[in-house]
Amino acid sequence: MIRWIEKKFKLREHHTDIRTEFLAGITVFITMAYALATVPNMLEATGVDKHVMMTVMVLLIAAATLAMALYTNRPFALAPGLSSAGIVAAMISADHVPVRIAGGIVFWSGLLFLAITFLGLREAIVRAVPASLKYAVSAGIGIFIALIGARGAGIIAANEAKNSLVFENLGSPEVITAVFGFVILLILRAKRVPGDMVLSILAAAIAGIPLGVTKLPEKIISMPASVGGQLFQIDILGALQVFYLPFLLALFVPDFFATVGTILGVGARAGYLDENGNFDGIDQCFQVDAAATSLGALFGMPGMTTYLESSAGIESGGKTGLTVVFTSICFLFALFFAPVALIIPSAATAPVLVYIGISMLEAMSHIKYDDVTESMPSFMCVVFTVLAGNIANGICTAILTYLVMKTAGGKTKEIHPFMYLLGAVSLLYFYTLF
Repeated sequence: MIRWIEKKFKLREHHTDIRTEFLAGITVFITMAYALATVPNMLEATGVDKHVMMTVMVLLIAAATLAMALYTNRPFALAPGLSSAGIVAAMISADHVPVRIAGGIVFWSGLLFLAITFLGLREAIVRAVPASLKYAVSAGIGIFIALIGARGAGIIAANEAKNSLVFENLGSPEVITAVFGFVILLILRAKRVPGDMVLSILAAAIAGIPLGVTKLPEKIISMPASVGGQLFQIDILGALQVFYLPFLLALFVPDFFATVGTILGVGARAGYLDENGNFDGIDQCFQVDAAATSLGALFGMPGMTTYLESSAGIESGGKTGLTVVFTSICFLFALFFAPVALIIPSAATAPVLVYIGISMLEAMSHIKYDDVTESMPSFMCVVFTVLAGNIANGICTAILTYLVMKTAGGKTKEIHPFMYLLGAVSLLYFYTLF
């Protein structure tokens, strides 16, 4: 078995070992575990049984993540995107799109992903994006991750009166737990203790028990729900009606940019980008991502996507697909031990997300600051990813800024033809937001 693992995942070639990959895999699972409660709760408003959806979700996470591990040997974990889940929930509850039609829209979005992926268009488009923007995506995602962590712990909150983000109650039990975990993480990281992120999360979770932040479960084991009744509960042909085309675009465009941005951002942090900002083998990652979305749609699950929390495993030393093999195994155990998996509070995982997010700002060192036509679009990408609260918003803003500045600066020869296509898609995306 050890020989097979070494041959399959090339651990020595990547300067890693099974123990490191194991700890990294657990770290990814712990930081992603919030999806177990979040996504089913979001979809419950559409009328589906959240227990059934949780079982479906876990099985899809395990299957898609294993496929990514074995097919690409990259430490990327997949799960239903929160933005996709939010869009689907809004379609059904606010826009009154029938549940079966919404599932069909997700299905066609996945097929569209598959088509442009296997035609090589996604990789061609990514290669057309200038290196500076690719690194800016990584930095923008970094700040976005840090903000998610800070908000999850109650450190940062939106203030309606000031119309801005402000410090929340810094004396709350959640904040105290998060700060304790962050200090532990900084100490362990400075001392280079293996498994520092897992240890800091566990320390914070334990510290949160007397503070009432960590809620101990009433039971340890829970049986998964049957998913048979959820299969093929979608209307594929009905979703092709012209009336639903705007919904398809509203789902597809942000998912496209979010997936591209996440894979590039996490890949940059892992050191997968070459001197031109290209990611060797990125098309394989896209193929798994697209296939997972189409498969998930058959069960009524929103688009599957590579999770930002994969960067937690990379930061913990994970370098191969073996990392997320362990993540998949953890999720399968969660089918039976969901009450235990869900006791880790967001205040315990927040310090890891904040640390990772700040670390990803290192990508900004690769930007050409002496060329304003490169630096300004890059900063627009970072700023609007955070201010507009969406990766797609930041990327689309940056693309349009890049096209305007390169054209105005008489540098149209530096613009790849595909960038004009991306500019048109960006305009179409913003149009859907009106």
